[in-house]
Amino acid sequence: MERQVFHRALGLSLVGGLSTAIGALFVVLNPTPNLKMLGLLQGFAAGLMLSISFLDLAHNAINSIGFLKGNLWFFAGVLFFGFIVKFIPEPAFSPQADPSEKKADDGGTGKDMMRKHRRQVLFSGIITAVGISLHNFPEGMAVFLGSVKGLHVGLNLAFAIALHNIPEGVAVALPIYFATRSKWQAFYMAAGSGLAEPVGVIAVAYLFPSSLNPDILEGLLGSVGGVMAFLTLHEMLPLAFDYCGQKRAVKAVFLGMACMSARFVDPSN
Repeated sequence: MERQVFHRALGLSLVGGLSTAIGALFVVLNPTPNLKMLGLLQGFAAGLMLSISFLDLAHNAINSIGFLKGNLWFFAGVLFFGFIVKFIPEPAFSPQADPSEKKADDGGTGKDMMRKHRRQVLFSGIITAVGISLHNFPEGMAVFLGSVKGLHVGLNLAFAIALHNIPEGVAVALPIYFATRSKWQAFYMAAGSGLAEPVGVIAVAYLFPSSLNPDILEGLLGSVGGVMAFLTLHEMLPLAFDYCGQKRAVKAVFLGMACMSARFVDPSN
């Protein structure tokens, strides 16, 4: 049973993590991705995350282990991820204008500036990839713990995380492509940043076996709810507002919440 849970969680985390490669395809196929569409996607994913966090994970933790303990676990997750994000750079989808479009006949100064600027953008893309890798690690932990609770919990988490990871793939691939002009380098770097998610599954599988005490499992899932809530409010919603506007983003959020709530409905009731 433990091996089955591990393999299930690993497969789900691979789907979620490698969704960064889908974001990279946006850049490879079109170096100027539609930010409004990405904003709507981010808002929709935020709605999924909020529903999972509050209506599923935190709600079940409070019902299972009590209001006080459930809230303590939830806010422990908030504090944990709040500490993690200090080391994560903010994603940026729009690099500065390509200096190669400027006048070339300037005594070589323009070429020097172009090379310097490309190095800066490349460094920014690499740092973003490292940050998103750190970011994906606890997401892999969340998918594993959700899979221990049940297939539907792990599947819901993986689905929401996968949608969220698409814009993150753009955030990595866009500066890498701008700096190197290599579509493959941009794609590989973005796809590689998502592989931290299955690594998180492997790490937490050794720390927390699937035969966990039910109360501890519910508490850990409550903490996952705190992580997901912080991620949504700190990163996903601001990006959605920036790229598609507040009104559209809010509509996308509620659409995501409605879709996830529909998935929670038990047909037997």
